Amino acid sequence: MKRITRRSFLRYGAASAAATVSLPTIVPSGVLGANGATAPSNQITIGQIGFGWIGGSHLKILLGRKDVRYVAACDVNGQKLKEVRRRIESKYEERYGKISYHGCSVYRDFREMLSREDMDAVVIATPDHWHAPISIQAAKSGKDIYCEKPMTLTVRQARAVVKTVRRYNRVFQTGSQQRSNVFGQFRQACELVRNGRIGKVLTVDVSTGGPPKPCDLPAESQPDYFDWDMWLGPALRRPYHSKLAAVNWRPYREYCGGGFADMGAHHFDIAQWALGMDKSGPTVIYPPDGKERERVSFKYANGIIMNHVGGNSLGLTFTGRDGVLYVGRDGLWTKPESIAKEPIGPADVRLYKSDNHHGNWLDCIRNRRRCVADVEIGARSATVCHLGNIAYELRQKLKWDPVEESFIGNEEANRLLSRPMRSPWHL
Repeated sequence: MKRITRRSFLRYGAASAAATVSLPTIVPSGVLGANGATAPSNQITIGQIGFGWIGGSHLKILLGRKDVRYVAACDVNGQKLKEVRRRIESKYEERYGKISYHGCSVYRDFREMLSREDMDAVVIATPDHWHAPISIQAAKSGKDIYCEKPMTLTVRQARAVVKTVRRYNRVFQTGSQQRSNVFGQFRQACELVRNGRIGKVLTVDVSTGGPPKPCDLPAESQPDYFDWDMWLGPALRRPYHSKLAAVNWRPYREYCGGGFADMGAHHFDIAQWALGMDKSGPTVIYPPDGKERERVSFKYANGIIMNHVGGNSLGLTFTGRDGVLYVGRDGLWTKPESIAKEPIGPADVRLYKSDNHHGNWLDCIRNRRRCVADVEIGARSATVCHLGNIAYELRQKLKWDPVEESFIGNEEANRLLSRPMRSPWHL
């Protein structure tokens, strides 16, 4: 009779697979799970693609966990890749001893890394234009996925990722950490709104950056250690520039949705959660008109208006008939103050509770449940950002069908729901 292994369960959900395990004659007790260590058979093995600013944060968090183990790392920067490998191996040699860790393989091409049979899951911390192609390939390779936000560069990419993740029964966590109360009391704020503490919601003001601009950086000399063609991937070919190769690609539409999508993927995500719109979205998008609206606004079918506002605020403001609630990375306050002090009762609406975004992802990998920022949620929140950017580009009032995910009576806008990809890359 075939035995179900942990990895085969993670890969197929409930498939049977033969497995044999051999161990050295003498191993440190930590290898077998003694002294509080997690036995290798219970660890989730991971690889990570991208080790820039955000990728470094993922590495620090996941290296600190004993229930996961890095077996692979991938980056287009050869110098950075060497340092990442040294850091990973040094940490594990210190924790387990050399006999218990056999090294971390490094890759310049993510496709080679994803072909590994001994890897359970992958963290995708690349620029945004790579999120969809890598997520789709990872799902097809049987890997569970943590993908940075915004989940995709276009609306059509978002739906393609959802379909592939569902088809291959993968666990997917979008990097919208505010759903796990990282940086603030976001879940509590959403529960207060959901339970009518401020009355019927009238408006939501969301503070985030502006739309992207075309990339106009001049050409620079490309260093030998950097694979520029792989960095570009599906994006149109252009000369190397050190700003793009580092962390300053976010303002440019070829690779990101600007500050509007970058932080919008956090704050519009919380607005969607609070309004109960995780499976839907707005129905009308209004462009700036230089009079009533300085920036884009959205209207939902229930009449709620969501405004893009400027300033240096770190959050969003909900205005209702009976009060106002602000939540951000600098705190939660309400007017009247009594609203924030009123506890959520056992009979009230309670939202998905997660206080550790990476931990939630790993728990869901083990129990095969959906994450707090599941792929559908990531797709819908990214879509709000993309719709706003399309309105900024066209300067037209747009009618949106959130079921069909298409603009009504506007083919020019519908053409912007996708964009061409440079060969040989495709979804």
